[in-house]
Amino acid sequence: MVPDQNKSKSMNRIDSKFGELNRKGRKALITFITAGDPDLDTTFELVLEMERKGADVVELGVPFSDPLADGTTIQRASQRALNNKVRLRDILKLVYKLRRKTEIPIVLMSYLNPIYKYGLEEFATTCRKTGVDGVIIPDLVPEEAEEWLTVARLNKLSTIFLAAPTSPLERIKKIASKSTGFLYYVSLTGVTGARDKLNSNIIEALKAIKRITNKPVACGFGISNPQQARKVSRYSDGVIVGSAIIDLIEKSTSRKAILKNVGNFVASLHQKMVGD
Repeated sequence: MVPDQNKSKSMNRIDSKFGELNRKGRKALITFITAGDPDLDTTFELVLEMERKGADVVELGVPFSDPLADGTTIQRASQRALNNKVRLRDILKLVYKLRRKTEIPIVLMSYLNPIYKYGLEEFATTCRKTGVDGVIIPDLVPEEAEEWLTVARLNKLSTIFLAAPTSPLERIKKIASKSTGFLYYVSLTGVTGARDKLNSNIIEALKAIKRITNKPVACGFGISNPQQARKVSRYSDGVIVGSAIIDLIEKSTSRKAILKNVGNFVASLHQKMVGD
C-alpha cells in the first residue's frame, strides 16, 4: 500500500488554489492533457512544465475507447495512449510519482466505465492515497451519482460536474449544488476541440451562472488562444484549455519539442490572463 499523499491536508488542493487565486484577484488556468500521450514519461514532464509556465490546475484525461464528449483531437490522443497500453492504474501511479515533485491540484477526467470496473470505493481510496484531488466523470449525472459522491466525500475528493449551454438555470443550480471544487461550464454544444470563435452567448451565460452559485465556475471546450482565454476569464473563475495543447503535442516531433511548444503556449495563456 502506498503512503497517503493527502493525509495531512485539511483542505483539498483545488479549494486551496481557488481561495489563493481569489485573494490575489486572479483566475485559474486549467490545462488538460491525455495521460500517456505520447507516453507516460512525457506526461510526467509536461505536468511539471505546465506548472512552471503558469498552469494552476492540471486535468489528466484517462484514455477511453468510446468517448462521448471528446472531439477528434482528444480521441486521437486517447487512441495513442491506449496503443501504449496505458490504463487507469498506470495513471494513478503517475500521480503518485508527480506528488514527489509538485503540489499542483490534479484532476482526473474519466468516463464511468473504467472507474466502475476499477471499483468505486477502491478508486476513490487510491485517488486519495496517490494524491488525486478531483474527478470529472462526463457521463455521470448528479441524479445517479450518490454512490460515487459518498465515497468521494469520504476521501476528500472533489467531484466536478459539467453544465451545458442547453441546461436551464434551474438545472445548472442543481448541478452546482452537487459539484465540489468547481463547476465545469461547457462553453458550446457539441464535443471538445479548438475553435476560431467563442460561442456568442458565453458571456451572458457565465454572468447568469455566477448569480446562482458561489462556487468557482471554470469554462472549457473550444478555448484555443490567449485572447479567448483572457475574455472568458473576465467572467469566470477559471479557464480550461485542452485540445489546443494536444494539437501541439501531436504536431511536435520529439519530447524536447513537445515540452518547449506546450510550455510556450501555456506561458502565453498565463500572461494574457494576468494582463501582462
